[in-house]
Amino acid sequence: MSKQSKRREALLYHAKPKPGKIEVVPTKKYATQRDLSLAYSPGVAEPCLEIAKDIENVYKYTAKGNLVAVISNGTAVLGLGNIGPEASKPVMEGKGLLFKIFADIDVFDIEIGTEDVESFIETVKNIAPTFGGINLEDIKAPEAFEIERRLRDELDIPVMHDDQHGTAIISAAALLNALEITKKKIGKVKIVISGAGAAAVSCTKLYKAFGASAKNIVMLDSKGVIRKDRDNLTPEKEEFATSRKIDTLDEAMKDADVFVGLSVANIVTPKMLKSMAKRPIVFAMANPDPEIEYELACKTRDDIIMATGRSDHPNQVNNVLGFPFIFRGALDVRATKINEAMKMAAVKALAALAKEAVPEQVNIAYGETKLNFGTDYIIPKPFDPRLISRVPPAVAKAAMESGVAQAPITDWQKYEDELNERMGSDNKIVRLLMNRAKTNPKRIVFAEADHLDVLKAAQIVHDEGVAIPILLGRREVIEELMEQIEYDAKVMIIDPKSDEETAQRNRYAEKHFKNRQRNGITYFDAQNMMRSRNYFAAMMVNEGDADAMISGYSRAYPAVVRPVLETIGRFDGVSKVATTNMMLTKRGPLFISDTSINIDPTAKELAKIAQMTNYTMKLFGLDPVIAMISYANFGSSKDPHATKVREAVRYLHRASPDMHVDGELQTDFALNSEMLQKNFPFSKLAGKKVNALIFPNLDSANSNYKLLKELNNVESIGPIMLGMRKPVHILQLGASVEEIVNMAAVAVVDSQQKEKREKEDAKAKK
Repeated sequence: MSKQSKRREALLYHAKPKPGKIEVVPTKKYATQRDLSLAYSPGVAEPCLEIAKDIENVYKYTAKGNLVAVISNGTAVLGLGNIGPEASKPVMEGKGLLFKIFADIDVFDIEIGTEDVESFIETVKNIAPTFGGINLEDIKAPEAFEIERRLRDELDIPVMHDDQHGTAIISAAALLNALEITKKKIGKVKIVISGAGAAAVSCTKLYKAFGASAKNIVMLDSKGVIRKDRDNLTPEKEEFATSRKIDTLDEAMKDADVFVGLSVANIVTPKMLKSMAKRPIVFAMANPDPEIEYELACKTRDDIIMATGRSDHPNQVNNVLGFPFIFRGALDVRATKINEAMKMAAVKALAALAKEAVPEQVNIAYGETKLNFGTDYIIPKPFDPRLISRVPPAVAKAAMESGVAQAPITDWQKYEDELNERMGSDNKIVRLLMNRAKTNPKRIVFAEADHLDVLKAAQIVHDEGVAIPILLGRREVIEELMEQIEYDAKVMIIDPKSDEETAQRNRYAEKHFKNRQRNGITYFDAQNMMRSRNYFAAMMVNEGDADAMISGYSRAYPAVVRPVLETIGRFDGVSKVATTNMMLTKRGPLFISDTSINIDPTAKELAKIAQMTNYTMKLFGLDPVIAMISYANFGSSKDPHATKVREAVRYLHRASPDMHVDGELQTDFALNSEMLQKNFPFSKLAGKKVNALIFPNLDSANSNYKLLKELNNVESIGPIMLGMRKPVHILQLGASVEEIVNMAAVAVVDSQQKEKREKEDAKAKK
């Protein structure tokens, strides 16, 4: 994608369908006049009076306890510098989005139009009663130090400047683990800090809090080594000035054990790296380009432990591992501040989490067989679902032990359950899916690439490294559309009807005729079929000329399914293929099967659909908990429609005893765990959160998934084909660009898994 095209996409993302990235959503009913009279006058007077009697009631009757202000004056925005408060707003909205999706914290972003320290502090103090916490952001040093110190001392709610402390907390956790791996003591290692801004100062202070010796630390700014004999040092720099008679980074790096870079790209050379001590620890965190490239550093020193701020290398020092969870813990005990004890608790929790066995969901997301604590895994991954249940409790306990918690937690198991429940609304599964696809992109043939939305989706998966597109359709139309959207990458374009594809068509026709000659297909029929893009695309996958196929955008589902079934066929042992849709609901991912193919499956077919759904869910790193849906509950009806589901469950309990599946169940009982536990405590699903529904027929499954999608604005990924021999996925008619991109990622992951399965089968046969 060209620079201009990326710019346009970024601007469009922020502008449409409505400007900005966050909004205010009501949390109470407001449909009737009674609701409105409770929400506002006269009913609202009652909580007002209760708060007037006792100000602590503000946490009981308002959103203050889960509301954080992200505040900036725009003086140090990312790498853009002093661009002003209005220009900083997209960044502050983005920070609010991260707070919400990682820790379910609501945010108002506030941009203040002053660079005067006193005026800034006074403004924040005046609006502080609205909020449960203050996150300061993108404020230039040295003013940032004074602003945070004053607000922390003068307010009774937690205040943190994330630019300072976020990187410090994450890098400190990584440093503790790296030192453990290298068997070095923090009090004895020589540390070089490149950079003297807010983040560098905060990092160094935190390292000292964990035992780093001041005499072993050398800090550099743009003028070189910060020495005690330099004039006009700020108090922050003065604290870390060295008495050593050295001036350059080159000199500082000799025999150093640790390098921490918070400065600029490419200032560390291989020569410097070679001069470091044995088993050096290098955190090159300049963004987007580190102080030394990851590959170059690892090539130069095979004994290095390397971390960067980038997501495309191991050991990413990412602030999102810290600030959402630190504020979550602070808010949940109504801490009056975020103190050193709480920061250190977050460090220890992150460091400890990296040593635990990694959930399969995380391994899958990063395309790893098994992530293990070691050189390439010293800090948890941002997608790790355990962060929400590990870091906030550690921070909350530290707040209680250090005396700054106003609402102590007594039931820690209940608190952990509440934290996990908060994340049900997060669509992490999509990020996991995309990340896994990027680990091993596959060739996807887009059978309808002469449609603008399909081509846009192909461009996105190409630019994001999710897949390698092959574009099928009329060449002149595709090229015209590519020019229109500035898609200038070199990709394969194939027009199945063109003369230049004659040899390919004939080759595919011969193969198809050979496979289908006893099913009423003549060679002439096969030749005509290969002029159809869906037959041609399916044969590309069948013959290994592509890894996966996406179609269905402009044609009815049956018209696309038929060529695929005739050409590619089913896995051995699968009597009927099926489909499932993954619905990204507020309670978490919910799979619904069979949404597109089997009109009225038998009991045995229903059981097979459940087994295939179970298998597919595991590809996403999920633990399937499956309810077999009916209008009846556990034998309450003798009608064949209900007994069919009951028979399917009996079969599953015999054939797949390890599956978490039960029924027949009505949908509300399946999704309401309290109702299920109370009325049917004997069920295999009692006490579990159901995340898959197998409906008894196509009418109910298709209608329910579309109802959920349209009424609740729930994002859907699917229909995902189950039981196919090769990775083929068929879109719903008129699918959106986002839906096509998601399905492409599914197709890549499906291809990865089928490739893995083929290798395992081949190995077993040997």
